[in-house]
Amino acid sequence: QVQLVESGGGLVQAGGSLRLSCAASGRSFTWYAMAWFRQAPGKEREFVAGRSWNGDTLDYADSVKGRFDISRDDANSVSLQMNVLKPEDSAVYYCNVHLGGLLKDPKKYDYWGQGTQVTVSS
Repeated sequence: QVQLVESGGGLVQAGGSLRLSCAASGRSFTWYAMAWFRQAPGKEREFVAGRSWNGDTLDYADSVKGRFDISRDDANSVSLQMNVLKPEDSAVYYCNVHLGGLLKDPKKYDYWGQGTQVTVSS
């Protein structure tokens, strides 16, 4: 089965940067789209950024557009570069994968990793 391991979270001051990494294992992900989601306390999990398997499509939530950048590091890894961080970016960040087109609805995914905590102080 698919395993997802997120890393790179931490505590950062507003205006700072963090780079999150996601390692996927359990099968070949050549044809998989990859995406990042986040969930803050008391809020629903939401789409943050996504990338098609070949990079033809890059998509970002309006709240992070121009500040975050998703990249495919290799066949099994995806990163999220987060710049100009704001307190409202504080959340647990999750990655996920999908065979085919990019899925932006977190309810359509069957399995999640542990996520990595990002806390932005003001």
